[in-house]
Amino acid sequence: MPVGTKGTVKTFTPEELVSLGAEIILGNTYHLYLRPGPEFLAERGGLHRWIHWDKPILTDSGGFQVFSLKKIRSITEDGVEFQSIHDGSKHFFTPEKVMEVQADIGADIIMAFDECAPGRVDMAYAKEAMDRTHRWLERCIAAQKRPKDQALFPIIQGVTYDDLRIESCKFVTQHDLPGIAIGGLAVGEAKDTTYRVLDTLAPYLPEHKPHYLMGVGSPEDLWESVHRGVDMFDCVLPTRVGRHGGVFTQTGRIDVKRNAYRTSDKPIDETCSCYTCKNYSLSYLRHLITENEILGARLCSFHNMHFLFEQIRHIRASIQDGTFLTQKEAFTRKYKYMGS
Repeated sequence: MPVGTKGTVKTFTPEELVSLGAEIILGNTYHLYLRPGPEFLAERGGLHRWIHWDKPILTDSGGFQVFSLKKIRSITEDGVEFQSIHDGSKHFFTPEKVMEVQADIGADIIMAFDECAPGRVDMAYAKEAMDRTHRWLERCIAAQKRPKDQALFPIIQGVTYDDLRIESCKFVTQHDLPGIAIGGLAVGEAKDTTYRVLDTLAPYLPEHKPHYLMGVGSPEDLWESVHRGVDMFDCVLPTRVGRHGGVFTQTGRIDVKRNAYRTSDKPIDETCSCYTCKNYSLSYLRHLITENEILGARLCSFHNMHFLFEQIRHIRASIQDGTFLTQKEAFTRKYKYMGS
């Protein structure tokens, strides 16, 4: 799921996303609440209409900002007080407020408000944050404004403690909600730890509901996480690294700014069929990125998004034809991060 934090997936038009295979995008409740504001969006018929996107939208609850904006927020049992990243003004998010804001935004899938604790906190704090997340979930369910046309997903927390993760999974699955999310991973812990937590959760996840791993989406993570039962992903990685010249290839991620590509007439990946690879050389991309030209960010981001959607299509096909494990092994064997 491409990430459109503030109502746009950086450098892409909606039509371009559809051409790549996008069926759903993300928006962020915290950022859209600040600008342009939920009332503004409601007056215009919701985010879909305003941004010219006629497919589903998922909105985060702002729970990730509880983690990422820890220097400008404070947590109480009732909710979280944030400072605006724009002008320092204070805003108080409660589970009830988050449900109201997401109703105004008009997303199709909405997330329960949670506390995303850092990956290295001790077990006592991890449990405190998890228990608070559970209490906030019940408040979100009670306060949901549009249950008939907005699917509310609960979020499993518990940091990297297996017992807490199992406890959280059992708690949230008591509620008959349309899907289930796994939060609080890829926030500083090692990849092996992330995969261990997913292994721990796998037997407890309901098979008949989609499993959403929040904030994860590198090529290797797609393969490893699908292997562990994950269905849905989102990540800013393809556009974030693309803006700086980081691009995915069949053998790993490279940086087009490297001097080795200064005279290269080859595309990023000779096996790739994306618009960028069919039309532009590494030397030209290197020139665009080093000169801070917007086109460079667009072309690299376009390739990365195409690459990830191709991985998903490949994964889906390999599951359907029974070759997933073989294909995963082949991918893992050749895909390495090549650095900058």
